[in-house]
Amino acid sequence: MVTSILVFLPLIKMKNKTAVFPGSFDPFTKGHEYVVKKALEIFEGVVIGIGINTSKKYLFSIEKRIAQIESIYKENPKVKIRTYDGLTTKFCKSIDVSHIVRGLRNTIDFEYEKSIAEMNFTLDKIDTVFFISRDDIGAINASIVREIFKSKGRIDSFVSCSEKLV
Repeated sequence: MVTSILVFLPLIKMKNKTAVFPGSFDPFTKGHEYVVKKALEIFEGVVIGIGINTSKKYLFSIEKRIAQIESIYKENPKVKIRTYDGLTTKFCKSIDVSHIVRGLRNTIDFEYEKSIAEMNFTLDKIDTVFFISRDDIGAINASIVREIFKSKGRIDSFVSCSEKLV
């Protein structure tokens, strides 16, 4: 089981900083929780940035997604939840954050996220820190969780506070 991070910056520079964890989080899965947990080992805070894309159709409303994430982190003042539209790098700049955190389940995720990370740095000098998922959560995928939910299956094994989504 690998629980290391891929970083191209000295970790010491990340102390006293906040990171943004961007996504649609439709829904916020236990895999996402793992990324926040690992990020808090390096950063002093994490802003979960829920991107709003008006051309995208979501299964769960923004209100339900926020309620679910707030339920998970209600006792943790180091985690904030914000919504934003537009480029993630512009959102980071608007809240004075220079790092994004992302989770990687496999090499396909790595190739996709690496390209985005390179573009984010080119656009606005925003660095990305990657966390490799644990084996027991590596198969969790929000798209699959949505399909299970739509087919009336139970998603509790993959999503905390799932009652907030219904």
